[in-house]
Amino acid sequence: MKKILSCLVLFLPSIGFGQTRASDLPLSGLLSQPGPTFTISDSEIAADPVFIACGDMRFTDPKNTTATFPRVRRYLVSQVAAEKPLAILLNGDVPLAGDNTNDYVVYHDETKPWRDAHLHVFPALGNHEFHGNNPQQDLENWWNAFPEMRNRRWYSAQIGKRVYSISLDSDTSLLTDSDQQKWLVQQISGLAPTIDFVIISLHHPPVADIQKHIEVDHNPRPNEIALRDLLSSLQPNTHAQLIISAGHIHNYERHVVDNVTYLVSGGGGAVPYFVERTPDDLYQSVLFPNFNYVKFTLGKDKLHATMYRVVNPEADQLSVEAKDQFDIPVKPR
Repeated sequence: MKKILSCLVLFLPSIGFGQTRASDLPLSGLLSQPGPTFTISDSEIAADPVFIACGDMRFTDPKNTTATFPRVRRYLVSQVAAEKPLAILLNGDVPLAGDNTNDYVVYHDETKPWRDAHLHVFPALGNHEFHGNNPQQDLENWWNAFPEMRNRRWYSAQIGKRVYSISLDSDTSLLTDSDQQKWLVQQISGLAPTIDFVIISLHHPPVADIQKHIEVDHNPRPNEIALRDLLSSLQPNTHAQLIISAGHIHNYERHVVDNVTYLVSGGGGAVPYFVERTPDDLYQSVLFPNFNYVKFTLGKDKLHATMYRVVNPEADQLSVEAKDQFDIPVKPR
C-alpha cells in the first residue's frame, strides 16, 4: 500500500496534448452505418453468457511502474480470460500513450490469453489514445491495433437476440445535433424488439461522484452530461435497459439516474485515484485501491452484475473478491 500511495504523490495524471485536438479531426468516412456494425449470432452464444467491462489498463513497457501497475494489469487480463466472456468491453485508455506504437505491442503480447480463447474485444477510444501532437497518427495506431474498427470512432454490436453493445468516442462531440449523438439516437430507436439490454461503453463518465478537492478535472464534462440527459429522455420509451460503463476515474462507482445505470470501472491497472464518495454513489466502500472489472451474466429475466476487486495488489499471490453485486431486471413489455 505504501508503494501505491507514493505513486499517487509522484504521478502527474495529466498527459500533454498537442494543439490539434482529437475532436478537430474530420469525421467524413469515420461514421458507422445504421444498424449494428458487428453481429454475433445466437449460434455462438452459450446459456447464461458473460460480458466483461473494464478500462484504464494503460498497456505500456512493464518497467513503467509509476503510471501503471503491470503486475496487476497482467493478472486482471488472466482473470478476465478465466471468466470466459463472450465479449470484453474496454472503456478507453488501452495504451498509456497512443503515439507510442510499442504500447500496442505490449497490449498484443499481454492479451494473448484473450486471443487464444477467441474472445470478442470491443474497445472505446480514451484520451490516452490521443497522446502526442498528431491525433491522426494516433488514430492510425489504434486502427492498426484494432483493424476491425478501421474508419470508425464509434460503433455497435448486436450480441444475439437480447444484448446490444455500443462503443462511443468521448473525445468527439456528444452534444445535441452532433453526428455522434444523431447516430446514437438512430441506434437506440432502431433496436430490435428482442433487445433487453444495451451496454454503452465510453471513456469519460457521464455520471460520477463530484470531486471538490482532488481529481476535480475528472468530474463529468458538458460533453458527457449531454449524453446523460439524452439517455434520460430515451429510457422511458425504450424497452431495453440502458447500462453505461465508463472509465477515466481509476476507481469504481455505481449510480442510477432516471433508471439508467452508470458505472465507473477504471481500475484496470492504471495508478489508482482516490474518490470522495457522494450519497448518490451506490458503492460506499472505503477500501482503496479498487483495481477491478465488472462481470455481467445474462439470465432469463435479468442481467446480473458483479464487481470483482483485487484484494491486495501487493500480496505475493493476487486474488479477487466480489465487492459489489446488483441485478437489472428485464423491462416489462
